[in-house]
Amino acid sequence: MAYIGIRDRVIKILETIYDPEIGVDVWNLGLVYSIDVVDKDYVRIKMTLTTPFCPLANILPFLVKERVEKELGVKADIEMVFEPPWSPERITEKGRRMLIEKFGYDVVESWIKMYKRD
Repeated sequence: MAYIGIRDRVIKILETIYDPEIGVDVWNLGLVYSIDVVDKDYVRIKMTLTTPFCPLANILPFLVKERVEKELGVKADIEMVFEPPWSPERITEKGRRMLIEKFGYDVVESWIKMYKRD
């Protein structure tokens, strides 16, 4: 059974949790791979980091869990995954606009030109 609205509410919360080094929230940065609303009281989130060596490895997942549980009154399990590895291609269009505003150019497009091989 789908629990209408819970996933959207989780996303709204994720859009308020920022990676302080990059200045984009974890949802629009593409760090969240999946949100599974198991039932009205239980949510599972798979997320990653920009790198396994991220200095925020112990902070961001804790913040996600704490905020989702506190604001929605549900139990939240956070699973950290590193496969597939994160890349800038996971950044949402909104995230791209945020980065363009911050840095003055499209970071994703630059990354694709520099590193993506067909």
